[in-house]
Amino acid sequence: MSTGRPLRILHVLRAPVGGLFRHVADLAEAQAARGHAIGLVLDSTTGGAEAERALQTLAPTAKLGIHRVPMSRHLGFSDFNAIRFVAASVHESKADIVHGHGAKGGAYARLATPGRAISVYTPHGGSLHYRWHSPIGFFYLKAEQLLMRRTDLFLFESAYGRDAFRDKIGEPAGLVRVVHNGVTDAEFAPVVAEAAATDLVFIGELRALKGVDVLIKAIALLDRDGRNVTATIVGAGPDRAAFEAAARSQGLADTVRFVGAKPARAAFAFGRLCVVPSRAESLPYIVLEAAAAGLPIIASTARSF
Repeated sequence: MSTGRPLRILHVLRAPVGGLFRHVADLAEAQAARGHAIGLVLDSTTGGAEAERALQTLAPTAKLGIHRVPMSRHLGFSDFNAIRFVAASVHESKADIVHGHGAKGGAYARLATPGRAISVYTPHGGSLHYRWHSPIGFFYLKAEQLLMRRTDLFLFESAYGRDAFRDKIGEPAGLVRVVHNGVTDAEFAPVVAEAAATDLVFIGELRALKGVDVLIKAIALLDRDGRNVTATIVGAGPDRAAFEAAARSQGLADTVRFVGAKPARAAFAFGRLCVVPSRAESLPYIVLEAAAAGLPIIASTARSF
């Protein structure tokens, strides 16, 4: 394939939220600025109003369109329809490159890509969060091994992510490159905390992997020791109700507030210190964004997938 002409690139991902979506949006905008035609295929059931606003902003960049179809987080019958939808999008867009992001996006992209298109995969954790000794983990990790054969290029956001993939899945059969996430010059402007800012701010998807329950327990322990620590939880996700219930049960309803999904720069003003209590991470955008904004950070050391 000649690289002397503009390429037609289709990005496939599941949820239009969090760092993975920021990664895809940054990549799509940079590729479009270089004259390539970009399209996106993503889930239609997640993201809410915040995702809609982000996609509207991205729409002028996506000459190949933004296409949405239901994509479940876990394995299900809806996957067959999603794969057909992605395959149709690849065909209609005449894509030269199909780039899958995350476990679901990566599987859909590679299963739906015909031989004429280059297949690219960026894991973003996904299947790597599972372990071989569990039945579902064995299925997902074995699927990753089989899909390696359908992958021309592996792109990792960090050397850690690359090494974790090799340790758990095996040596990728295609080309392997590390392209780090980054932030823009404008994001180095300091953020001033609002008058009602809490001590801590968490920003991310509200699911167990992100460790919000651990944060709530830590605040409760401090509260019992007479040290009142306040926190703002910014984000949306499947476990929001459970986290809110946990805060109430620990007597923290007036101490820990949940404000829904917000852009990171706006959310930084809600707290004086950014906390990242994740159970597993590689190179999360929120750490880069908070550091650029001059916000102090407390992060867990749990990097292992």
